Amino acid sequence: MSLEPWLAFVAASAVLLVIPGPTILTVISYSMAHGRQARVPLVAAVALGDSTALVLSLLGLGALLATSAFWFTVVKWVGGLYLLLLGVRLLRAGIAETGIATPAAPGSRWRLFANTWLVTALNPKGIVFFVAFLPQFIDPGADTSRQLWILGTTFVAMATLNATLYATFAGSAAALLASQRAQRAFNVAGGSLLSLAGVWALLARRAT
Repeated sequence: MSLEPWLAFVAASAVLLVIPGPTILTVISYSMAHGRQARVPLVAAVALGDSTALVLSLLGLGALLATSAFWFTVVKWVGGLYLLLLGVRLLRAGIAETGIATPAAPGSRWRLFANTWLVTALNPKGIVFFVAFLPQFIDPGADTSRQLWILGTTFVAMATLNATLYATFAGSAAALLASQRAQRAFNVAGGSLLSLAGVWALLARRAT
């Protein structure tokens, strides 16, 4: 795939990854509870969890998109609506009054890894998000499956780096996320990006 759509994907993914979701909140809380010894299993769990969700998402998706222009357009259109819905919900989201919820601390590194992997890999919203988000950066004239795997691998690498940074600076991150101003900024930035991605996909569909 060409460099321009890949760079656009990297920029969009960077903004979305900074927004703390269930996985990042789990990483922060476990890092604060267990300290440095938790970083390796947490980061490994995030990497494996995102990879699992990616594989579950892309199995069959590449073949479907390569089947015909019709199915490619359908997936982009449905994905655009889904992204727009996510964006609107995030923009309308209220500011939580409580801080980061701390889950029960596992008794071993293996359980720490397993719990974080389950949160990351088996989140249905994450799997659906991959299906909706990745095709928006695909060139229908090129190898669809190859592009999907390039984008997916890029996202997993960025997610792993993101989790590493959050785990390393867990205390500072927790203090930042407790701020209503920061939460509002996360909601506005993420909601705006998802909404723009959804609108862009819908307009592209109408143009064809």
